[in-house]
Amino acid sequence: MKNMEIVSVDLNERSYPIHIGAGTLAGLGERLRELRSSPRVALVTNPVVAEHYREGLVRSLRGAGFEPAVIEVPAGEEHKNLAWLTFLYDRFIDARLDRQSTVIALGGGVIGDLAGFAAATFLRGVPFVQVPTTLLAQVDSSVGGKTAINHPAGKNLIGAFYQPLLVWVDVQTLRSLPRRELTAGVAEVIKYGVILSVDLFDLLERRLESVIALDDELLIKVVRLCCTLKAMVVGADERDTDYRSILNFGHTVGHAIEMLTDYRQFLHGEAVAIGMVCAARLSQTRGHCRPEVVQRITQLIRRAGLPVSVPQDLTEKQLTLAIETDKKASRGKIKFVCIEDIGRTCFDHLTAEEISHRLRH
Repeated sequence: MKNMEIVSVDLNERSYPIHIGAGTLAGLGERLRELRSSPRVALVTNPVVAEHYREGLVRSLRGAGFEPAVIEVPAGEEHKNLAWLTFLYDRFIDARLDRQSTVIALGGGVIGDLAGFAAATFLRGVPFVQVPTTLLAQVDSSVGGKTAINHPAGKNLIGAFYQPLLVWVDVQTLRSLPRRELTAGVAEVIKYGVILSVDLFDLLERRLESVIALDDELLIKVVRLCCTLKAMVVGADERDTDYRSILNFGHTVGHAIEMLTDYRQFLHGEAVAIGMVCAARLSQTRGHCRPEVVQRITQLIRRAGLPVSVPQDLTEKQLTLAIETDKKASRGKIKFVCIEDIGRTCFDHLTAEEISHRLRH
């Protein structure tokens, strides 16, 4: 389609494009036909997203010769679990999907993770397309091939690396987001500026309000910048063995907070916002960065309307136990992402006790 920015994720035979535009959702059917998918496809979404975009996308798919089976999963992180994964398998079987059938994830990070893991494991792997409709998913979770479900012991503990055929981003879908969902996504945008790009961070400091006001041209630029940065990281370390761990900035504490509050009190981006402030402060106390860096990060996160403090009712012991489940843990220590300056990171290997103690003192 015209007027679309394209970012490539270079992974040899698993490479794929990220298409970014405004008002482009209706073009997905034609693009999918060019990829020669089987006529039977599954469109996985939730009722909230379906109310806005289901009919338009179904028309696009049918107009391109596809027979979409629409499958709805309830909205919310608490449904990203084994029970709803099994539900998807059952519906895929009912729809008689074959090895060339494409699973399309229409929604935010929960839908992308759940549908992606189902696609990775159904019939040992079927094609998969991400159509992210939240800012968080557009700039982060839809790119890079991480798919997973949660376990009571921790977030995203069961999953697979499984790259999509393509990612199709229409920034106008952000107009239907509640303000809280939008600002939660801004947290991940801020993360990319903090860890990888002085230019992006400076842009956010200058034009944060315009991003939140959903200026199409600016949104396309911001999403493209974030996707370019993530594509660079994923291309260097697809399976998260080393460098890709920098994307975990703010997530060690953020995931612990999400788990301890049953995924109900905070949206993912809100928990990550708290985690980023904690990581910045810990970076300062460990001697990695200057106080001014912490102040800039904290101020920008506050301007976005995001929380910056760990809930007082979470004890140090609770936080320690939750942090111990972090996927970056090895031999009793967490590979914790610290900040040296805006756009520059380092790793500090810390125990869960050391991290949680710093959060309370």
